[in-house]
Amino acid sequence: MVVTIAQPQGVVLPELVQRLPSAALDESICNIGGWALCHATALITALSTWSEVPKRACPYAYPAIARACHPRRVARTWLSVTVELLGGRGEELWPPPGRIFAVGPSHTFMDFADAINDAFARWDRSHLSVFTLADGRVVTDEETGAEMTEWANGPITEPVDIEVAKVARHLAPGDEFKYTFDLGDQWVHRCVIGDEKVDPMEILGTTARKPLPYWGWGSIPDQYGRRWADDVGEGPVPGRPAARDPMLSHVWPDLVQVPALDLAELRAAIATRDAVRFLTAVRGCDIDDVLQQVGAGLPMALEQRPDEAMPVTLSIINRLSSRAGLGDDVLAEDLLARLRGEPLSGRVIPVDLDMLGAVLEGDPAMSSGGYLDLNTGEVIDVNSTDPMMVGEDAAVDVEKEPERWLAFDCVGSRNGWNDMAEFAARQRDPALRQRLEHAIEGRGAFRRFRDLVQQEGLADPWHAFSNDRQLGRARAFLADVGIRVG
Repeated sequence: MVVTIAQPQGVVLPELVQRLPSAALDESICNIGGWALCHATALITALSTWSEVPKRACPYAYPAIARACHPRRVARTWLSVTVELLGGRGEELWPPPGRIFAVGPSHTFMDFADAINDAFARWDRSHLSVFTLADGRVVTDEETGAEMTEWANGPITEPVDIEVAKVARHLAPGDEFKYTFDLGDQWVHRCVIGDEKVDPMEILGTTARKPLPYWGWGSIPDQYGRRWADDVGEGPVPGRPAARDPMLSHVWPDLVQVPALDLAELRAAIATRDAVRFLTAVRGCDIDDVLQQVGAGLPMALEQRPDEAMPVTLSIINRLSSRAGLGDDVLAEDLLARLRGEPLSGRVIPVDLDMLGAVLEGDPAMSSGGYLDLNTGEVIDVNSTDPMMVGEDAAVDVEKEPERWLAFDCVGSRNGWNDMAEFAARQRDPALRQRLEHAIEGRGAFRRFRDLVQQEGLADPWHAFSNDRQLGRARAFLADVGIRVG
């Protein structure tokens, strides 16, 4: 059986028949069975019509021949993952070159990383590979994952081991995630899983032992000179988007994708001294606006679950140092001292920071200040010492034990107004930002702002934001007079 074809040049020799699956042969190779002859004919037909296949527009040109050779089918259980190289070494690539991979149920993230590096022609593999999922989890080697847990960005999560974790176990059709190769040069890839699963026999012609690309484009260089996914060799390059890709700007995943910390659960865990509950509440959440509140529970967690709490504590220390709000440095120092097993630098008192902050920054028209009990940490308003205000029996006599009480003045609401201005400025929606900024102008600013954040569904994030800063200022006030919270 010899058939001449136009593309590729040459002939199909009888040896091709021997490449058919042995199961397809009803009889010996010398006396070809009907089934084998049918599939041999299909193969010849595919090759004979090769010149008519629109190779630039059809990603299944090669698989058409593979299907003729391999009539067996596999269930559509593999993921189809589009990977685009967004940039690296400080350069943004446009149009981004890409490859589409078939990834099987048994393939690990390490298998996928190797396949990506193969497809993008990387010969020096002495660099780290890190996947970042949309919920903020990182997939990398065990040692790097432990170090990244201590970093000062993103939610605190348990790292996923790249060597053993299966791609299909952690991701599903439609998911988007990031792959970074070489944390120095930062070769960043956007990965998107197709909406439908695929049959590897249809697109690859085999069930591969590792992920394999079956379509591609872009200058790596590309085999067929495609410059973007739908390039057919004609027309200009699409215009570059005005906005920089969020993955290259280190603002992906957006925190709107990360759940807010449940403060009620956090406080309950601290109140009941339940370290497991506390650590569970903290992990996987957006915590950067509530660092003072999270920090309050870390000494208890370090005492009960030191191995689990240590990386969380280091991450909080780094985040506090990066945020650098009033009192953040004090809390960072205290947490570092606890990690080292050193005493805190000051008189340690179990102060109620919430009450202290409320009295310190209260309305001067209602109260001029208060007192701190240096023995118990209790905070009282100055009105609590006036028999005319609270009654003779309820009034606290601070003059009876003057060395026990620390008097302080109310500093007013200026810091609270600054918190509103900062909260407004950080809103991404320009119209919302303008409404909030307008609300805090003139008399009645606090009431208008409170009503507006309630109306816009921002009450919870606002209270978490402002309360954390008030706690930090209270902590800074105590440090200034030689007191540390314990």
